[in-house]
Amino acid sequence: MKFTKMHGAGNDYVYVNLFQEKLPGPAAEIAPIVANRNTGIGGDGLILIEPSDKADARMRMYNSDGSEAEMCGNGVRCVAKYVYDHGIAKQEELQIETGAGVLKLQVFPEQGKVQRVRVNMGQPILESAKIPTTLPGDPPVNAKLDVSGRILEVTCVSMGNPHCITFVDEVTDDWVLKTGPLVEKHPAFPRRVNAEFIQVVSPEEFIMRVWERGSGETLACGTGASAVAVAGVLTGKMGRKVTGHLLGGDLELEWCEKTNDVYMTGPAAEVFSGEWNG
Repeated sequence: MKFTKMHGAGNDYVYVNLFQEKLPGPAAEIAPIVANRNTGIGGDGLILIEPSDKADARMRMYNSDGSEAEMCGNGVRCVAKYVYDHGIAKQEELQIETGAGVLKLQVFPEQGKVQRVRVNMGQPILESAKIPTTLPGDPPVNAKLDVSGRILEVTCVSMGNPHCITFVDEVTDDWVLKTGPLVEKHPAFPRRVNAEFIQVVSPEEFIMRVWERGSGETLACGTGASAVAVAGVLTGKMGRKVTGHLLGGDLELEWCEKTNDVYMTGPAAEVFSGEWNG
């Protein structure tokens, strides 16, 4: 099986072009094997680039534990880069089908290769039942969440996948590595949740680390950063145009007041290609 390793702000996946390739088995079983950083190719998971009857291509993503997720903001930027760079579709405005719907993306090529991508992430989902969470509020804003006796104030948003945002004075390993896994599997989130821990630098700037559902801590999460941009407005901590500083790099975000859509702009990079014989 031929593959390409790509990353968006350090959020790295193994990509397979199913316009040309065939998987040797179920994706949910292959994902943990190829994503293993010691015995496999290494990555946060597996992303499949497939034909679509409603867009230029379809993205399906699997976390490193084999679970399928609805969307990945960093991943979809890389899919757009792959689709453009490898000639699947050559226009600079692309549509990619995801588990969260069809997204519109604008690619910015330099010397024939895409370096940055702007994604219309769509409108945030703010109804508790649709996020989904059992916490009160549509959406829950500064809601109390008891995590093993530690009371967190959380704000919950879905960007096609669920996010639980906690604003903290300083983002530390204790928050991310100890509290993050407990938030992910908290009973208040029936489909588990991505846990973001945010330090506000200014109304236009934040520092973020994330414990991703099914993958653990990753260097970046595009849907998470988009959810944080929304949560920053809902809580009055940030404005509608912000820059997020993630471990893998920066993302530019805007929650457009006129359309209610969230826009995310960030890098996409191809690392290497190869053939997996597993």
